[in-house]
Amino acid sequence: DVNDGGVAGGPPRLSTEEEQKVQWDLFTKHHAKGEGKWRGDWVSYDYMGDIIDTTTASLNLKLDNESNPPTVTHTHDIVTGSRKADCNTCFDSETVKTLPVGMYSPGNLNKYRCASVGMACGPSLLRSGAMSTELALNHGNGRLRVIFQHAPVWEAGVEPGSCPPQALKLFRTMISREVLDTESPPTRDTEMKNPPKRGDPSFFRPVPPFQWHKKWAGSSWTWGEQTGDRGWSIDDMEEGDAWHGRPTGDTSDVWAMRLPGGILLQAPRIITTGRAGLCRLAWLPEDDAPEGSADDGDTAKLLRIEASVLALEPVIDEENDVMLGFYPPELGSLRCDILAKFGELEDTSMLEKLQKLGEIGVGVDAVDAGDIGPVSEAQIEADKQKAKEERKKQETEMMERAAKAKAASDAAKAKAKEASANGDKTDNDDAPDSGLDAIRNALKL
Repeated sequence: DVNDGGVAGGPPRLSTEEEQKVQWDLFTKHHAKGEGKWRGDWVSYDYMGDIIDTTTASLNLKLDNESNPPTVTHTHDIVTGSRKADCNTCFDSETVKTLPVGMYSPGNLNKYRCASVGMACGPSLLRSGAMSTELALNHGNGRLRVIFQHAPVWEAGVEPGSCPPQALKLFRTMISREVLDTESPPTRDTEMKNPPKRGDPSFFRPVPPFQWHKKWAGSSWTWGEQTGDRGWSIDDMEEGDAWHGRPTGDTSDVWAMRLPGGILLQAPRIITTGRAGLCRLAWLPEDDAPEGSADDGDTAKLLRIEASVLALEPVIDEENDVMLGFYPPELGSLRCDILAKFGELEDTSMLEKLQKLGEIGVGVDAVDAGDIGPVSEAQIEADKQKAKEERKKQETEMMERAAKAKAASDAAKAKAKEASANGDKTDNDDAPDSGLDAIRNALKL
């Protein structure tokens, strides 16, 4: 039987009161915690992935547990100017503008929805007419936040504004690396001077691409309109579910960008009616703990959040068969994964697979063919000697063919000269072309 949660064999769906309590607990545990000041540089990118703006700011989520009910006040502190001190006894100063955003309480989180350490806000319509979808992931005292913005567009040849928008196109992406309750945003220099402790993220370390391709296990939190909040265990991730290992996405409609510090963004280039768009954020906040350290054995972490977005759903007047407008965009589903590395992937190299199948070889012969595989030093030396002998043999054969071609060419020239001196006419089809055919045969062209 299918229970109230819509999942066969699963527990019943949480009641509205239980769900509100869970959402509030997650919100205050992972986001509105401490002093609630998330300091960072808000970096904006255009559709081509170029930086168009950088703003130093603080997103503040101030929790007041003394009020009844408890509340969280949301404000933004935007740095509008700064001044560097010109003497040793003075201090640097900043001009800060505070913008009120909202106030939240249990059962009233506005557009926010939490899923474990992840959180989504939106999709929301802005005054400009654009649609904004925000995703956030928390790890220790750090947080990664990204905002995807899609704007109305029309097909080529259609005058913008002459009819309802035909699609929404991604035009701006903002990402913020944030640290809790600090005086300044995280930077490469601050991380080098004060390396983050274990359990906190390192935003600016180099992360090789192969770090994404590991065995991951952990837990997953999902939410859907019909199923509500659910928890799952991931013992071994299937290849199809490992979208973090496909940086450019699964279709040509995916806009993607990989940033230093183990950050991967994916979003739909175009959102149209009747099709959900997937906004994704994957993050490698920590690598394996150094060997011999107090945390030796603590493996790398992978956090992922995925939100499906529905937009441009038409409001139809069925009686008159006309479209009245669009429903507000909505969140279709939300998923957040907390994963830890538990091993290396096996049989993931296509090179190894092809070698096992006998499709390609190893050693120098394979290198010459563009196929590189691990071999021993003795095998490398043997392959080098073999390749040297093969090249010498080929050079000898080529010289012999060239000599034969030259002899044939000289004989043809002598015959043609003799025929010309005697006034004989020759058939062009039978006459050699000054040895060209012989040369082509010699070179096997």
